[in-house]
Amino acid sequence: MREILYLEVPTPDIATVRNWLQTDFEPGNGEKVLTSEGFRLQIPTATTTAGVAISENLPAELSVFVWSVQRTTYLKVFRWAEQPFPNEGQILQHLTKEIRSRFPHHYPEPPAIDLSKQSIFAALGSAYPLTVKYFQKMPNGEYDLTRAYWWEQRWREGVRNPQQPRQVVFSSQGGRGAGGVGEDKKIISSSSPTYDIIYIGGALGAIHAALMAKLGYKVLLVERMSFGRMNREWNISRDEIQSLVNLGLLTPTELETIIAREYKDGFNKFFDANNPSKLRSPVLHTPTVLNLGLDSEKWLQMCGQKLQAAGGEIWDETEFIRADIDISQVTLKVKHLPSQVEKQVSGRLLIDAMGTASPIAWQLNGGRAFDSVCPTVGAAIESGFEPQVWDSQYGDVLYSHGDISRGRQLIWELFPGAGDELTIYLFHYHEVNAKNPGSLLEMYEDFFTILPEYRRCDMDKLVWKKPTFGYIPGHFSVGSSDRTVAFDRLIAIGDAASLQSPLVFTGFGSLVRNLERLTTLLDTALKHDLLSFRHLNQIRAYQSNVSVTWLFSKGMMVPTGKFLPPQRINSMLNTFFGLLADEPQEVADNFIKDRCDWLTFNRLALKAATKNPALLLWIWELAGPRDLVRWLGSYFNFGRHALISSLLSPWFPRFLNRVGFWLEPRNPGLWLWLLAINYAIATGKPRSRSQVVKANPEAIIPKSEVRISH
Repeated sequence: MREILYLEVPTPDIATVRNWLQTDFEPGNGEKVLTSEGFRLQIPTATTTAGVAISENLPAELSVFVWSVQRTTYLKVFRWAEQPFPNEGQILQHLTKEIRSRFPHHYPEPPAIDLSKQSIFAALGSAYPLTVKYFQKMPNGEYDLTRAYWWEQRWREGVRNPQQPRQVVFSSQGGRGAGGVGEDKKIISSSSPTYDIIYIGGALGAIHAALMAKLGYKVLLVERMSFGRMNREWNISRDEIQSLVNLGLLTPTELETIIAREYKDGFNKFFDANNPSKLRSPVLHTPTVLNLGLDSEKWLQMCGQKLQAAGGEIWDETEFIRADIDISQVTLKVKHLPSQVEKQVSGRLLIDAMGTASPIAWQLNGGRAFDSVCPTVGAAIESGFEPQVWDSQYGDVLYSHGDISRGRQLIWELFPGAGDELTIYLFHYHEVNAKNPGSLLEMYEDFFTILPEYRRCDMDKLVWKKPTFGYIPGHFSVGSSDRTVAFDRLIAIGDAASLQSPLVFTGFGSLVRNLERLTTLLDTALKHDLLSFRHLNQIRAYQSNVSVTWLFSKGMMVPTGKFLPPQRINSMLNTFFGLLADEPQEVADNFIKDRCDWLTFNRLALKAATKNPALLLWIWELAGPRDLVRWLGSYFNFGRHALISSLLSPWFPRFLNRVGFWLEPRNPGLWLWLLAINYAIATGKPRSRSQVVKANPEAIIPKSEVRISH
């Protein structure tokens, strides 16, 4: 018996596919015998067209059947005999063509709704029944589902109108340095600014705002939601979060109070039942990756308290409307949502921390705000899983339990929290496409449908704490100045800056990893009033070793409208993660934490190409010539950066320590530039095994201790 065809049929309606196979599809040769899940195709004679006798134990027939998993239908064809079925190639080609025509890709959109006439539950109930059912069981579920709908609508609007983004930033100076910023002289104030820094966005913005307030700056934080509410949970490793202690934002004791769980090991495994044996891989253990689960809301409240204790202010439930920039300040117009009262406030510097939905980010970058995105949904679940389902000493960092599903390779993450709590995410890597922007609501319907496939559970016994969702952006950077993150008196951080191409980390990981860099450089710029585009655009969390990895995320995206072999992306992931599983632990730790150096990257790339030569062709098919040329630019920039870093690292930091005391007051612009260079060559350095073990000494456990069954 031999498999000769495997197709994904991008519809959850398996009954319609089965009925079409059994009643409408005409193979053009042989006799159809219906079965429960398809049909068998037989020929009336006992010989092939070549006249070769067929053993009576191996009938000359094909078996065609369908099954459903991940809200998707799959089809396989098996041949019983060794010899080809008569006209076998033509039959398979005809079947593929007909099924693609009858069941093409479909990208549904959320319905237009009017919440003045009905609730969000009533408006979405028919299109997303399971989503509505389980959001109704969550605290604040109506509010959160409304926010998910709002976020998707904002995302779709931005993707489909990238060349004409909504203009929210205006300059009386004629728009220096960044495209898309218009000139508007209606609001030009001669009074002194009220604040040093105004942050828009209260998640990542709160962390950085608290730190800058502790440095003595007068800070205002503007947040659209109630302050402290989060659509995501945050995970990180102990060595990375140590930067918050080093910078004085947290004490060691305070740090321990916001850690909800520290687990022993994290698993990385991709479905390989349909991969050839050489492309199957063992579990990759990453005990020091994302193994701290933070109490994000407690952490944000702590940041808010520290911000206010340092003299800062928080305006929550307040929406940003526009910013007007002149030579001395930036003036914001905002609206307090409960009262609908509009206010005006001014500051020396505006920091955009609004994330992927930021209208400022869309305006500054015009038609190329982001190149990729991970639509991500999930939930924090308080309890309800049976004890044998999961051991909370372990997490899933990256995991798939099936092949491509309706044009997406779905990937799970699972992180233990306090007590019996688990936070589970479902996401996929996705190209930014106007026809198919990526849907949170469709993903939520998938999440609630297929969670029992991923982790055995009774959905109606689960106790839901809150939903977690968002769009995590990626930017395929070629060089450090490839993306605009600043304008005069304006700079973006976190997901609004979108300098990372997400493999595992999001804007939170990027911000924490670069927190000292961003804080020191911004402090220098503010002290010396270096707040023009030319200076602020140097303050960014760019890493050349991260920019080169965007090809990995590109290789996990199914191009819109294209059909791939269903197992293709899992084959690619297993190729590379299998190599990491064979490497010393610090190699995988460095790679996943964006600390991979040039030599290691090239060594692993060559090993992957040797293990799976088809990988190069697959990447060509997925990326195409244009993106491969762009990636070569990233790769050569990575090599150039590695060379410069190796030349400067031995002496450049000591040189800055010696000249800083007299250079900074004499030429602050030059000093800022030199500091930015120093951080660029120092960020993302790989660590040794001893450093990995020191960061988490209890994490190195024998694999024999692992008792989790996927």
